[in-house]
Amino acid sequence: MTATEYAEKLRLVLQEHRNEEEAVRLSKYMRNQFEFFGLRAPLSRGLVKEYIAKNGLPDQDVLVDTIKALWSFEEREMQIAGLYIMDKMIKNIRSSDLGLIEFMITTKSWWDSVDHIARHHAGKYFSLYPEKLGTIDTWLESGNFWLIRSAILFQLGYKDKTNEELLSSIIERSLGSKEFFINKAIGWALREYGKTNPAFTINFVNSHTLSPLSKREALKLLQKSMVENIEQ
Repeated sequence: MTATEYAEKLRLVLQEHRNEEEAVRLSKYMRNQFEFFGLRAPLSRGLVKEYIAKNGLPDQDVLVDTIKALWSFEEREMQIAGLYIMDKMIKNIRSSDLGLIEFMITTKSWWDSVDHIARHHAGKYFSLYPEKLGTIDTWLESGNFWLIRSAILFQLGYKDKTNEELLSSIIERSLGSKEFFINKAIGWALREYGKTNPAFTINFVNSHTLSPLSKREALKLLQKSMVENIEQ
C-alpha cells in the first residue's frame, strides 16, 4: 500500500463516523481554522488504533510521505491520526527525519498539534540525536513562533535529564516577546521543570524579567505548594 493509499483508506474509515453537530462545535472551538469529521478524541483514537491493527503501521521508508499525505486533508482528525502514528513510530525515527518534524510543526499549526509534536516527537528526536541540538538555534531565529514554542517546550518530559543551561539559554533568548504562545510556553517550561527542581524555577524567575503571563504560569504550582506548606 502506498503512502497515499494508506492515508486515503484511513480517511474513509474516519469519514464513516462523521457527526455534523460535533463537527460544527469542534470547528468553533478551534476558531474555525479547521474542518472536522466531528469525532471526539476517544472515538478517533480508537478508530485509528483499529485501523493500524488491521493494516499495520506504514513502513519507515514511507513515513514522511504518509504523514504529509495525512496533513494534506482538510479534516483535523487526519492530522491527529498522524500524531498517533508518529507516537508509534518515533522510537525508530531517523536522523534525516528532522525535516518531517519541522514540517509538522509549521504546517496547519495550532496548539493541539504543535504541543504534542514538541513534547513527544521533537523531544524524543533530540534525545536520540543530541548532535542535532544546534537546530534549536535555527528554530529560535526563525521568526516562526510555533518553532520557537517548540524549542522552549521540547524538554518538558525530560525531568532530571533536562539540560538546565540549554533551557535557560532558550528562555532568555525568547524573553521580551509579545506573542501569547511564546510567553505561555516560557511559563509552562519553567513550571514543569519546577516539579523536578523547584529552586531552578524560583531562581530563574527572581533573576529575570518575565512577562506577567510567564511569571504567573511558572510559579502556579510552587505558590500552591507554598500555601499548602504554610497551612499544615
